[in-house]
Amino acid sequence: MSSSTADLPEKAPDESSKLKTFLSILRKFVGVSDIASVRFSLPAQLLEPTPNLEYWNYLDRPETFASIGTSDEPLGRMLEVLRFWFTKDLKYIKGKPCKPYNSTLGEFFRCSWEIDSTLPGLPVASQGASTNGASTVKDGNGNPAKVCFLTEQTSHHPPVSAFYIDCPETGVSARGFDQISAKFTGTSIRVAPGQHNLGIFINISQREDEEYQLTHPAAHLGGLLRGALSITVADTCYIVCPKTGTKVILQYLEEGWISRAQNKVEGVIFRYDPSKDTITRIKDVSESDVLAKISGSWHNQLYYTLAGSNEPQLLIDIAPLFPVAKSLPPDENQLSNESRKFWSGVTEAILDKKYSQATKLKVEIEDRQRQKAAERQEKNEEWKPRFFTGAVTPLGKPALSDEGIKALEGLRAAQYQLEESEIQGA
Repeated sequence: MSSSTADLPEKAPDESSKLKTFLSILRKFVGVSDIASVRFSLPAQLLEPTPNLEYWNYLDRPETFASIGTSDEPLGRMLEVLRFWFTKDLKYIKGKPCKPYNSTLGEFFRCSWEIDSTLPGLPVASQGASTNGASTVKDGNGNPAKVCFLTEQTSHHPPVSAFYIDCPETGVSARGFDQISAKFTGTSIRVAPGQHNLGIFINISQREDEEYQLTHPAAHLGGLLRGALSITVADTCYIVCPKTGTKVILQYLEEGWISRAQNKVEGVIFRYDPSKDTITRIKDVSESDVLAKISGSWHNQLYYTLAGSNEPQLLIDIAPLFPVAKSLPPDENQLSNESRKFWSGVTEAILDKKYSQATKLKVEIEDRQRQKAAERQEKNEEWKPRFFTGAVTPLGKPALSDEGIKALEGLRAAQYQLEESEIQGA
């Protein structure tokens, strides 16, 4: 076969054949407690041409993040946190679930969004009077606010990435470790937070450093047998703010066998004692402690009903919302281990439908990763992240290194020059 023939596009696999191949690979992992830790390699034609670190973020609607902290009332601020919570993963609602590239050690991704929008107020008075006006997300000079995102793959075994989000104009930041645990049941994949993933930690500096911890529910990736992937959630998750003594319990409801998926969720916002945080079920919350109740569909409209009222009020309407495009550093300012540039060869080959070439390049990257890990082990060298102070520490809440602070400041100022360093992992 001539080289010109080899370079011709291959026949693109349809979704049904892709799922059948994916399922045949997964069957090898029945009984494995955590297939995410195995980091099995897929052929390129089964992958979405997107780096994992770019795909895995919580900023599909960054304006809801930037507006956290607007309300003068603790209940209003918790509602703003919830509005962010229900919009952070629109990619799974509006698009099909996909498998991006596995991140390599030392790989990183950075981007930003400019926010110039007004969100409706969230009234928090039973009489209907708004003590939380409309939220205009701009800086003090009337310019658009900026949300900056930095993430780095800090561990390979187990696979863990650290992230930091910052909106200095509104004083809101967030951080955490992303790690999943996945188990194949034979018909679906159960995805849950890994041991280092303690949720998203949000800080509001302009509210005396209030901190909110948002924990992730487990989800199921189904539809493997019928050829149509879908995500369902039937679990409980929590949001706590110890400083204000406010807690949320959200219960994602399991669908019935007969009824169509409604993606229902119900919840309660209530006063709690951080030193005696023992309530984990909605039914155990005392009615006298209830501040508001949450109801609706996490695919459509979400409502909150204030204590003492029977009138549900709109928290957020998901139906018309789609993920917002990111702003990235120009290609010439991206480093060789920056996600888009690092995977560019594989991405181009997949987009050109040259799947054999894409798989070859992907395997070369994975072999280099193993070789560098073996060299470090032989030299007894410990790999350290560049932008964070530890691979999986401090527990649940990664801290930025001096390089990480510099990288975020560069994003804010649209100055993207970072020095190329030896890529020990990637």
